[in-house]
Amino acid sequence: MKLFIDTANIDEIREVNSWGVLDGVTTNPTLLARENKDFKTLVDEITREVKGPISLEAVSQSREEIVEEALELSRIAPNVVVKIPVCKEGLAATKVVSEKGVAVNMTLIFSANQALLAAKAGARYASPFLGRVDDIGNDGLNLLSEIVELYANYDFDTEIIAASIRHPQQVVAVALTGADIATIPYKTFEQMIRHPLTDKGMDLFLKDWEKVKSLAPIR
Repeated sequence: MKLFIDTANIDEIREVNSWGVLDGVTTNPTLLARENKDFKTLVDEITREVKGPISLEAVSQSREEIVEEALELSRIAPNVVVKIPVCKEGLAATKVVSEKGVAVNMTLIFSANQALLAAKAGARYASPFLGRVDDIGNDGLNLLSEIVELYANYDFDTEIIAASIRHPQQVVAVALTGADIATIPYKTFEQMIRHPLTDKGMDLFLKDWEKVKSLAPIR
């Protein structure tokens, strides 16, 4: 399974990328606004740092405007993926731009029906928002399982990005369920590394090493 980071913070992106585990980046207007940077400068930093897919969201409303914006975003860098919300206008725009070779990440998916439509329209990626499904009392993992089975039944090329990940156990769960990709906040990446037994073991090894050094022969 591929791991993307869900952020627009270049320091977070660089840090996780330095671990050798990062396959791509997803952003949205909210994440970009938090950085308080010029859009062009920020996107240039991100696309220079990560060679994998970088999702940038189209915010236009009509299909014609979405198409125009998507084409403009796709010209920023070869690895830019355009996020388009699943709706009538978004589906129509996705059909047009995907036929022109633009990679689309269809976003804000909350049902298997929406995921089916995204794949049929030609989306390269489909992003079900699992945490937000859980927030309203439904089962995000069950939704993911339905989409995984649906895509497998008909051999769709669309890759599933498990989005709205809230904690490390969700990453394991979506991997076991069969998601192609999980997009993960920086905080969750940090939590994935940690385990109290690892910390305890490292502390013990360091203490024992100090004992070993104290027994070194005097010259």
